[in-house]
Amino acid sequence: MNPILYIKPGCPWCNDALAFFKQKGLQLTVKDVLSDANAMRRMRDISGQTKTPTLEYGDFVVADFDTGEFMAAVNKNPGVKAELGL
Repeated sequence: MNPILYIKPGCPWCNDALAFFKQKGLQLTVKDVLSDANAMRRMRDISGQTKTPTLEYGDFVVADFDTGEFMAAVNKNPGVKAELGL
């Protein structure tokens, strides 16, 4: 199961997240919430908000993050960190 990264084109935090995950070698499913209404609905359902980037991996969700905030969240979840290879 690949993590899902919800993005908006042109979002600088999304671009940073994409580059960060590429550098880490993490395979992602990327969903553009501006062109995909179902993706926007899903992101809103799991995170309670509409800001990007938002990452979903099973029950692990990090919404509206920069890479430092993402790593802080993943460091609090060692099982997820290990599964993602971070």
